[in-house]
Amino acid sequence: MEYEVINLREESINGFMPTLSTYIIDDCLGSYLYRKFPAIIVCPGGGYGFCSKREAEIIALQFTAAGYHAFVLDYAVAPDNCYPEPQKNLSDAISLVRRNAEDWRVDADKIAVIGFSAGGHLAASLATMWNKEPLKTTDGLNKPNAAILSYPVISSAKGVAHEVSFDNLCGDDKDLRAKLSLETQVDSDTPPCFIWHTYADATVPVENSLRFASALNNAKIPFEMHIFPDGPHGLSVSNHITANEVNRNVPEVRIWLELAVKWLNRTFNYGD
Repeated sequence: MEYEVINLREESINGFMPTLSTYIIDDCLGSYLYRKFPAIIVCPGGGYGFCSKREAEIIALQFTAAGYHAFVLDYAVAPDNCYPEPQKNLSDAISLVRRNAEDWRVDADKIAVIGFSAGGHLAASLATMWNKEPLKTTDGLNKPNAAILSYPVISSAKGVAHEVSFDNLCGDDKDLRAKLSLETQVDSDTPPCFIWHTYADATVPVENSLRFASALNNAKIPFEMHIFPDGPHGLSVSNHITANEVNRNVPEVRIWLELAVKWLNRTFNYGD
């Protein structure tokens, strides 16, 4: 595996340098059978206040084991950086992977994003707004081909919103909060999505995922969604390794990862 931490900017912004950590699968077949693999970029959660390590490298390693080059984004967060810096970081990351597709043996038409909680909002932001200002690029290299949203922050609606995430991302700007209520941003250019959540999530209500799924359905965007009855917010892979609290080890939820990989394989026509 090729591991490297790459700066996404030449200079830091407000003292912060966004980075992309690479988990590139070795060319195990040998150069005479030069092979490209699909890729996935991981966006950890953290309420736009930090990037959770529980939803970073361990997620990347699950996907490299499934045959995907993986990348972990360490993106800008509050209080020093807010919208649109995190979104620009992800946009830059996808563009970087596409520009290096030949050297990194990436199938440039099969690049997905996966996000958790606020990282899910970040992934969904680019999925819905990759071709809108201020994220739009002249070459379109920043478009994700698929998105996996794990207990995502989506809506800024009262009683549904994860207020901490929107406070960190938008401050007191009500118009910006409305814009970044992402169920309103889904359109025909949004890529296929996989969504999972738990009904018992008391931090980011399941209504966030339901609203996004409804918007995808209205826009006729293919999606797969799984709602598990039990389990709190922030489950990550939902086992003893990532369970920093006892109730975050929920065996019946672990299948989300297998389901997500199978969905992504079908979406990309990849694997068995």
